[in-house]
Amino acid sequence: MKKLIFSAFTLLFLNTITAQGLESFEVSDEWLSKMEKLAPSSATVKANTKKVLVFSQHTGFYHWTAPLNVEMLKILGTKSGAFEITNSYDIDSFDADNLKEYDAVVFNNCNPAGPKRDLFWDLLHKNSNLSDEKITALSKQYENNLLDYVAKGGGLMILHGAITVQNNSMEFSKMTGGSFDYHPKQQEMHLKEYDKKHPLVKAFKGKGLTHVDEPYFFKNAYFDYNFRPLLYIEIDELKGMKKEVDQEVNYVAWIKRHGKGRVFYTSPSHNAQSLDNPELLQFLLDGMQYVVGDLKCDDSPIGKQKGGTR
Repeated sequence: MKKLIFSAFTLLFLNTITAQGLESFEVSDEWLSKMEKLAPSSATVKANTKKVLVFSQHTGFYHWTAPLNVEMLKILGTKSGAFEITNSYDIDSFDADNLKEYDAVVFNNCNPAGPKRDLFWDLLHKNSNLSDEKITALSKQYENNLLDYVAKGGGLMILHGAITVQNNSMEFSKMTGGSFDYHPKQQEMHLKEYDKKHPLVKAFKGKGLTHVDEPYFFKNAYFDYNFRPLLYIEIDELKGMKKEVDQEVNYVAWIKRHGKGRVFYTSPSHNAQSLDNPELLQFLLDGMQYVVGDLKCDDSPIGKQKGGTR
């Protein structure tokens, strides 16, 4: 009887851990050393070192992976020689003149608060004495600065939860490829390549990636499928769905053009444990080389006719 009680308790405990996600941890010398060893030693495309602005400020949900992502990006850039980063928490980073200093911007899990879901508005409201009217106008200006920056040739990489940055803005959604809707509980999932021959998924060698993550679902411009999918999950393999869907698959990483610029979105990953996969590190490095314009590949959109299928 005691064994049965213990087993039931253990099962409940493990299920709780799975639902809540993996255990968080902080940056350490040991972890940095591991990342240094796992990171690619060279870039896929040899080119001049690019300048990248990483924005890591949040006003809503805090992702514990954010500071680890900063260190990971530093290592990827330094070891490969492909790029160097400036990490910022200052909204003035989105002044038009400042953006011109960089080849690409990375949104690093910089989630805004709800229900407004406007990171620029949140930061201005929190750090200034401006009226709501002026905050709204200036927030829109920062958003337009970023839209123009990408449209004129800048790159944009979006990591996981940062898809929510301007989540209620349709203009922003059209640029990024979609807006966040919701996610079922964290669970182990197998990500598959949309096109195994595509250069940006070459790192996975046709085997995809199995890890524990939040299966993100999207809305707004997502259903225009105005992007080139990279990774997807089989919807019928997921647990805890909150909505019925007509699609067979859900795309969790993609690339797209916005004007003359390039956008790379990757939902992987909520958990820094996923970075233990050297394939994922190579994928992120290749994604960075795409957004800065070094790695040329097919980024044509699949459109509504093919959207939601393998």
